[in-house]
Amino acid sequence: MLEIVPIDTPSLGDRSYLVHDGEVAFAVDPQRDIDRVQAVLADRQVRLERVFETHIHNDYVTGGLALARATGATYHVHEADRVSFEHAPIRPGDVIETGPRMRVRAVSTPGHTFTHLSYVFETFGEQPAVFTGGSLLYGSTGRPDLMGPVHTRELGRAQYASAHRLAAELPDETWVFPTHGFGSFCAITQSEATSSTIGQEKRDNPVLTRSEQAYLDDLLAGLDAYPAYYAEMAPMNMAGPAEPDLSLPRRAGPDQLRRRIEAGEWVVDLRHRTAFAAGHVGGTVNFGIDGDLATYLGWLIPWGTPLTLLGDTPEQIGRAQRELVRIGIDRPEAAATGKPGEWTREALHSFPRATFAELAQVRHHRPVVMVDVRRNQEWAEDHVEGALHIPLHELPGRMREVPAGELWVHCHSGYRASIAASLLAAAGRPVVAVDDDYDEAYSVGLGIVAGRAVRY
Repeated sequence: MLEIVPIDTPSLGDRSYLVHDGEVAFAVDPQRDIDRVQAVLADRQVRLERVFETHIHNDYVTGGLALARATGATYHVHEADRVSFEHAPIRPGDVIETGPRMRVRAVSTPGHTFTHLSYVFETFGEQPAVFTGGSLLYGSTGRPDLMGPVHTRELGRAQYASAHRLAAELPDETWVFPTHGFGSFCAITQSEATSSTIGQEKRDNPVLTRSEQAYLDDLLAGLDAYPAYYAEMAPMNMAGPAEPDLSLPRRAGPDQLRRRIEAGEWVVDLRHRTAFAAGHVGGTVNFGIDGDLATYLGWLIPWGTPLTLLGDTPEQIGRAQRELVRIGIDRPEAAATGKPGEWTREALHSFPRATFAELAQVRHHRPVVMVDVRRNQEWAEDHVEGALHIPLHELPGRMREVPAGELWVHCHSGYRASIAASLLAAAGRPVVAVDDDYDEAYSVGLGIVAGRAVRY
């Protein structure tokens, strides 16, 4: 029985795959926490024979080497990638047999990286499939600017050519299985699709329906900032990351937590933003485990800064560790669980939460500073008239630009606003977190700037 098992990592917007025929298996682009792959292997009672990387990843630390070592599988990386560990080089055009029934053919698809490969999977009597990594995605392609701005146009053209090569060489019924495109910043745009084929992409994907110039123009206009930690991922992946240690960190008491905060270390409260706003240890920052913890914490924390985690339960700490090892933040210095009153000998701090309706109302009574921490493209599409725009990832370095006064901070849904509010509160600024859906701003009398027009 042939089965393709997707292994989702929704917090990073990525998908790995395990493919098996009931006896042997191969994996494509496995994430760092390899126990998830091992659990599928055990459940299906199959043996892993090979691990394939489509490219040297920029948005997460691979589990490929650790998985190969743990299972005895052969690890395939493009021969041109000068990695510093033992592996089985693979070249475009190579055909790899896995077991008696499964065959994988490597196809050169540069664009997301210079050495990107896609893997065409064929087996007798089954619909073909292609694992496209960061090349052809559902309704989109992988972004071509992660190798640096000097290479963006060149890689953009290569990405266009690669997508057209796949579309020309593969039958329309070929299933498409990308690694990115489910929320990852490696994708140009995101998709809600759960499956697709080459034929469907030929009908719907702009890279296959538009001219090269039109595709490039839209691509370059649509690129926005990507997480700062991406700069750390490729070097880690080239060096060969080991299996992570997911054991719980040592416990920290109130005095140690205070010393760490005063030393400039990051003490991160994982609780939901409503709980954090109601009462938290002064100087801590809020990255709720309910949102994109790894993406935003990895984006904002100065790389290498000691990290301590606070949470309701040990399970919450463990979940955060799993998220963080995927981007190379391996071992928190310490952790504490329980209630926030147990984490400090001082009074808890708090700040108000509000809605856009309350923001519209309060502006009639007293001056407030509105701070929009959404990304540049979100702001360019539309924004509240009179708001100060500082994207969240720029806030730590632009604190001095935030005017004095009562700060009302908003994003699109409340998660990023809470992070920003916690950073401002830790700096001693009076802050209100707008915990509301941005669409509500349209209906409550706040002027919305869209293009050159203001709508009320």
